[in-house]
Amino acid sequence: MNPLKKLAGQTAVYGLPTIIGRLLNYLLVPLYTRAFITSEYGVVTEFYAYVAFLFVILTYGMETAFFRFSSSEQNKSHVFSTALISLIVSSVLFLILAFAFAPSISFRMGYSEHTEYIRWFALVLATDAISTIPYANLRLKNKPLRFAFIKIVNIAANIGFNLFFILLCPYLMTHFPNSSISSAIETIYNPAIGVGYIFISNLIASVLTFAMLLPEIIRINFKIDFNLLKRMLKYSWPLLIFGMAGIVNETFDRVILKYLLPSHVDAMAQLGIYGACYKVSILMTLFIQTYRYAAEPFFFDQAGQKDAKKTYADMMHYFIIVCLLIFLGIMLYIDIVIRFIGKDFREGAGVIPILLAANLCLGIFYNLSVWFKLTDHTKTGALISLAGAGITIILNFILIPSMGYMGAAWATLACYASMMALSYVIGQKYYPVDYHLSRAAIYSLIATLIFVASVMLSNQNPWLKYAINTLLMAGFIMYIFRVEKQRFLSVIRKA
Repeated sequence: MNPLKKLAGQTAVYGLPTIIGRLLNYLLVPLYTRAFITSEYGVVTEFYAYVAFLFVILTYGMETAFFRFSSSEQNKSHVFSTALISLIVSSVLFLILAFAFAPSISFRMGYSEHTEYIRWFALVLATDAISTIPYANLRLKNKPLRFAFIKIVNIAANIGFNLFFILLCPYLMTHFPNSSISSAIETIYNPAIGVGYIFISNLIASVLTFAMLLPEIIRINFKIDFNLLKRMLKYSWPLLIFGMAGIVNETFDRVILKYLLPSHVDAMAQLGIYGACYKVSILMTLFIQTYRYAAEPFFFDQAGQKDAKKTYADMMHYFIIVCLLIFLGIMLYIDIVIRFIGKDFREGAGVIPILLAANLCLGIFYNLSVWFKLTDHTKTGALISLAGAGITIILNFILIPSMGYMGAAWATLACYASMMALSYVIGQKYYPVDYHLSRAAIYSLIATLIFVASVMLSNQNPWLKYAINTLLMAGFIMYIFRVEKQRFLSVIRKA
């Protein structure tokens, strides 16, 4: 089968439940930004930033190691059991420590009255970390229907309980006071919990998913191959550093923002605005996450093919084209797209094009990362991410005090652009790939000029502006098709 067609198929099979799930979960953002004030949503933004960081630590690159060693070891069941037992042990230890020190942690974070937040998220992190290997095994065994079903149940539970607690319960208590319905609701719903119900819904969904994956877990032979574990950890620990640095790049601004803003600024409100506007880049984020989800096992699968490097070059080329179209699709119609979030959050719209450009650079970096994953130079990949983390930390401390969340956005772009450039330069030394840089540069320049033209039209009649923007977008698509026509047709014929 044509490799690009295979990648597209894997993206659809395994990525579709993920992209639909993330899309539906993102669609909760309009609910959150209308049900809660900016400072309350700031709490949500901060906690999920910490969760992203801790999840990387708790999985310590074991999912990638599982794929890597499953492709080379004859006894795949040993790889599965060893990886899973390792994560179970580390997750249980984390859970014990988190419950024991929850009061101290919540006090230091400024949530001394909400120790339960720490315990809820500890349970979410532990169950999600353990679930990564059973999920990966379903992908490895090519069981897309079971994989998709569990994903969909997780999504439905999270969304369903969010709607139940945030919409239905307040509605019933307001419209049916002093009734049997209101009395029943009061037994399970407390308005004072507020944004805590977002966390509770997540916990219920995670525990339910873990329960559904239990059949995959209990089937294993509970024996750990310590020699294999040693080799897996040797491979994965640089990926842990890589992942931690990546999460620092992705979430550090939301963790540190409230501490760096001037004292006269409502820090939690600013954090809530920044977090909400971050979500507006939804389509770019969803595409990159789904692509990455399918691309990682695909990289290893194609490594032995004689035209692997050409395939990797084509992958990145089409990836850039799609991302540029997403960028323009959002920014040319930003007046409509921004309605995705509540009115009080829209003042942060200026960060959106910066964050979209940053995500594009990050996506290119993911494509370029094939060189250090295939050549086992994961330590170098970790160093590149550490360099990016250094840039993130330094620029956040420099820019946030004077520029607020705009400084955080520029720091994110500088970080990912630097990582992209470093990975390309170093990667060409160890695993040279003839990427289509000239065409990608031309497309990027045209997209930038179209964006600038749309900004210059911002004060025009909305209908005239949208008409011109649509013509510009259509012209860009036609130009790409004209340049890429023969390549497109070649791919279709091979498929």
